[in-house]
Amino acid sequence: MKPEPLLRLENAAFGYDGRRIVRDVELAVAPGDFLGVAGPNGSGKSTLLKGLLGLLKPLSGTVFRSPALGRALGWVPQRDALDAVFPLTALDIARLGRGLVLPWHARLGAKDEALARRCLATVGLSGKAEAPFQTLSGGQRQRALIARALAVEPRLLVLDEPTAGVDPEAEESIMTLLKDLTRSKEMAVVMVTHQQEHLKDAATRVVMVRDGRLRARTAP
Repeated sequence: MKPEPLLRLENAAFGYDGRRIVRDVELAVAPGDFLGVAGPNGSGKSTLLKGLLGLLKPLSGTVFRSPALGRALGWVPQRDALDAVFPLTALDIARLGRGLVLPWHARLGAKDEALARRCLATVGLSGKAEAPFQTLSGGQRQRALIARALAVEPRLLVLDEPTAGVDPEAEESIMTLLKDLTRSKEMAVVMVTHQQEHLKDAATRVVMVRDGRLRARTAP
């Protein structure tokens, strides 16, 4: 029996200043899903992503978020969204994830520290814990950002172009990691990309965004 969706959109539309950029969205994401969202630049992927994250309210339709989701939503932006010059280590990046779920006045404790280190281990960066973020390779930076998202202990992990600008070996490593996360945990993954081939052998479903609509659902 398929688990209840963590997120469900029914005839939803998203946009800005009342102007619909993405419309007629019918979508459900349940634990264990790996949903790929593909499409060319300018197709509306970023607007849909903001709708999934709750950063945009629907202009019409319904967005249902399961109570099980709560704050357990991990967000991995494109790595260029984080200034690499900022003096943080890989471990500091992972710790930031704990700060997103703790009360603003709380300090990270021993359990938070241990969890941050486990998340680094999950993404294969245990040996780089004390390395400055700016010294990491492109693929390592992306994995550090994934570790930050995992430190939230998410039920849903949303990623924006996580393989952009990384070499083929790092790309394969990231995609294998994401696939393993949906297999080993009660977690769902939503990955946005403009290159559908990146989803091959990883995504359980792929939706194509074209001209503001989800045009087709295809097997990866």
